[in-house]
Amino acid sequence: MFASNFIVKDTHLKHLRGEDKLTRFKQKKTIASGNYMENSFCSVCGTLMYRRSSGNPGMSIPRIGTIDDFTLQETKFKPRLEAFVKDRCAWLQPPMVDRRFDAAFEM
Repeated sequence: MFASNFIVKDTHLKHLRGEDKLTRFKQKKTIASGNYMENSFCSVCGTLMYRRSSGNPGMSIPRIGTIDDFTLQETKFKPRLEAFVKDRCAWLQPPMVDRRFDAAFEM
């Protein structure tokens, strides 16, 4: 239904531990832009850690939940845009963001 993500340059993404436990899966059949999307999952617990799109090379899209500092989630990682507005469930209130997009956000 929805996910809260942020975009970071790969040069600024640092694995403190567990990178060797990631399993990656790449496909484009269900991606509206036609770009390949690679998902990196923890092979132990199955958590989706981040995604990478061929449409945004050199960038990763981690889940906000992978950040364990709540202060950062409330400040630096507070959502600033909403993508796929056209697919938002009617019962979900629109978030307070600066920009909205009906489809995927491409950098």
